[in-house]
Amino acid sequence: MKIEIIKCLQDNYSYLIINEKTKSACVVDPSEAEPIIDYVEKNNINLKFILNTHHHFDHVGGNKNLKKKYNSKVVGFAGDKERIPEIDIILKDKEIWKEEKFEAKIFHIPGHTSGHICFNFFTEKLLFTGDTLFSLGCGRIFEGTYEQMFNSLNLIKTFPKETKIFCGHEYTLKNSEFCLMYDKDNKKLKQKIIYNKKRIEEGFPTIPTTLQDELDMNIFLRSDRKDIQSNLNLINSNPLETFSKLRDLKDNF
Repeated sequence: MKIEIIKCLQDNYSYLIINEKTKSACVVDPSEAEPIIDYVEKNNINLKFILNTHHHFDHVGGNKNLKKKYNSKVVGFAGDKERIPEIDIILKDKEIWKEEKFEAKIFHIPGHTSGHICFNFFTEKLLFTGDTLFSLGCGRIFEGTYEQMFNSLNLIKTFPKETKIFCGHEYTLKNSEFCLMYDKDNKKLKQKIIYNKKRIEEGFPTIPTTLQDELDMNIFLRSDRKDIQSNLNLINSNPLETFSKLRDLKDNF
């Protein structure tokens, strides 16, 4: 499978998952239709499916026009079926969706929204996390609880470490600045910041990241570390309390 990263709106990413043999494709979280149509038309792609991680407009804004133009099927979570525009295929938690050569397992990962899911293309080890896990960050908590988001991230931590992570926004540089404030001695993080700044300067995305990199550098996946708890003056806190404090601090960063 080929993954084509499509920039949308101000800082959103949509992803075309393309079967290079058949030219059929899925699109993940089309913020708007036009950039997707432009790529599909120029490359003679058959857009068969639209996959939505959650209902926010900047992830479903292109559903209606793409479905109308290509007769694509919209795939989403049962718990969000009333809020996913044009939904056709309704999936449950831990259900495996398989159509043509595409196969992904669905995981319910609430926190950012109550009905948020990720699509785990487990054979290729590709994970589309929407606004739950970002490169060096995690999503704001709008409809869920701190504990739900914490548990959702802990679930993602159990996937194979070489899994490639494709998230919903280009927030990496800002996220890395926050991580460095409370993880000052992380040499790998400092090196990654230099690399990512160069990527942005050259006009390239910082995505995908890998789960291993996130485990090593993303402070929201490292709230069990005593050095980070100490930097937050939370020496006797548990990981959930540390995570909650980090999320509050990031909201005002």
